[in-house]
Amino acid sequence: MGKNKAGWLLAGGVLGALGIGAGIGSAMLFSKTLPRPQGTSQDIIDEFADKAKFEEYKVKMAPVGEWMAAQKLENVYIISRDGLKLHAFYIAAEEKSDRVVILHHGFTSHAVDNSSHAKFFHEQGYEVLLLDLRAHGESEGQYVGFGILDRFDTLEWIKYARERFGEDVKIVLHGTSMGGATVLMALGLPEVQNSVSAVIADCAYTSPAEIFSHVIEKDYHIPPAPIIKLNGLYSQPIAGYRFDEYSTVDALKDNKVPVLFIHGKEDKFVPTWMSQKNYDACSSKKRLLFVENAGHGSSNFENPELYEKTEKEFLSDVLGE
Repeated sequence: MGKNKAGWLLAGGVLGALGIGAGIGSAMLFSKTLPRPQGTSQDIIDEFADKAKFEEYKVKMAPVGEWMAAQKLENVYIISRDGLKLHAFYIAAEEKSDRVVILHHGFTSHAVDNSSHAKFFHEQGYEVLLLDLRAHGESEGQYVGFGILDRFDTLEWIKYARERFGEDVKIVLHGTSMGGATVLMALGLPEVQNSVSAVIADCAYTSPAEIFSHVIEKDYHIPPAPIIKLNGLYSQPIAGYRFDEYSTVDALKDNKVPVLFIHGKEDKFVPTWMSQKNYDACSSKKRLLFVENAGHGSSNFENPELYEKTEKEFLSDVLGE
């Protein structure tokens, strides 16, 4: 066998093996991320805090849980543009308010995981909506939207808020992790920009493609590009979108709504450079807070005083007292 022929056969074998590996990786990525989650991922819990810190956070979370248990929660529902019945809990303000916050949770979480944020905004006099994102909690859906689909659901919740609380109501969107990416991606919709007064995005990734590329490189030390590309062959016909079809950067380049970006400095799941990239892409009034010693989604537990002080200052600045 000639050297050239042997070389081509070897190259073909390598490419074939890489193709098979990428195909298997794409199938695994689809099966692990897109179907409706069955409980909170242990990986997410581990990224939130180590065991010692989690015990510390539990002490801080206990009064929040007691507060939530004492609230009168109203179940509210809307229908998404693709026909899903979506659920949220509504907590009424103590007195009639001209402000409403719409809270978006992270991947594998659900509405009441935003209890600490609900308590904060309720104490500031807001009407509070705690969403179950599609394929989470009591909302329908077989497949997770990772912000790309959920941005359209956010628009429907905004329409609901304006119908219920009045066209002049001041709407604040708050999201953590996947929820943070969702509220930022929603800003790419003109109707959202025209209806929302402020956005708070905590540890938001830039796109599903970039966050899963980061995880693949970090955890498996293999090139992510072929897996992400091939994943579209699975996700597009089944879930209705590709991981690389939209991003927060796309949404923020023409944004006019003020945005507060928050990120824990010790976040090893969604790297801090993603919030920096989002901040740099944002064309509106903006502020960026990095919280020392905080892991993924734990900034408000690591330093609640700083977190709430920054929120109050930002909201006072953009909404008025």
